[in-house]
Amino acid sequence: MEKTQKADTLPHAEKVLTSIRSGSDAARSMIVASWARSAKLHGLAPDAASRGERWGATELRDRRDRLSRMIHVSQPTLHNLRDTISFSGCGVFLCDAEGIVLEALTSAGDKADFDAVNLSPGGDWSEKMEGTNGIGTCIAEGRSVSIHQDQHFRSDNISMSCLGAPIYNSDGSLLAVLDISVWRADVEGPLAKLISQAVTDAAGQIEADHFCDQHAGARILRGEGDNRRSPVLLAVNSDDLVVGATRAARKHFGLPAREAFSPKPATDLLGGDGAGPKGFERAEQSAMKRAIARADGNMSEAARQLGVSRATFYRRATKLGLIQSDKS
Repeated sequence: MEKTQKADTLPHAEKVLTSIRSGSDAARSMIVASWARSAKLHGLAPDAASRGERWGATELRDRRDRLSRMIHVSQPTLHNLRDTISFSGCGVFLCDAEGIVLEALTSAGDKADFDAVNLSPGGDWSEKMEGTNGIGTCIAEGRSVSIHQDQHFRSDNISMSCLGAPIYNSDGSLLAVLDISVWRADVEGPLAKLISQAVTDAAGQIEADHFCDQHAGARILRGEGDNRRSPVLLAVNSDDLVVGATRAARKHFGLPAREAFSPKPATDLLGGDGAGPKGFERAEQSAMKRAIARADGNMSEAARQLGVSRATFYRRATKLGLIQSDKS
């Protein structure tokens, strides 16, 4: 009887189909699970050529318009990322939540190679279209992914490595995907780790910048665990109510993951020992503190700003612990 050929020596398409047929492989491996989705859910074949779907100028403009603020605030980070991974064969791609390329930053020498595989504005890199890849699989998994060469579903894409990271909206939903794709055979070990960290950090920075832009009139607080990859940010209005939170902040503070929430008192979320004024007294104390700060410590001016007499201001400020009583 002829011996069965080892999986790692099979042609790529046959290796993909063999792995899919093994239910245990799909259960253990994110890559094989994605291969299975590509074949069974989307009806793709690993050895078939990509249809290279590309959205026209009008549809692409509409998609860009829907994300215009995010695209605007992302520009410094996108260009810094391109400069960080400026070696030959690398490109930076910003895509919407459906895997359509909105921005492509490549060198002049690499542009033709990326254009040839549809990695250019308007190109569709969803799993439904391309199977397992750094953009579409990031969307399907809802997390950062690294798809190296023959981990791609299509045989045509196994010369690339693609590393994608999600960017979330302020309502907790997926907003976009940031991807670095590389035409190099040496993307492994320390280099792969460097690129993966760079794209994830950049995605987190864009998410934080977009959140701050959406809540431009609010005070932005950073929560415990905030970092470049997972921004833990709260937007607090003038009434000290939390009116916005990043996805990581929602998880950290137990807020709804993907929907609007009623404004929450900042002190309820940020904690404290409960000591000091309560209710209206706390609001009064905050108002008086702001007035004192605006008046640079001049109590008479602070009283004038609040529309009360100097004597009333001193009496209330003493009761609320803002100034020391003259009594020993």
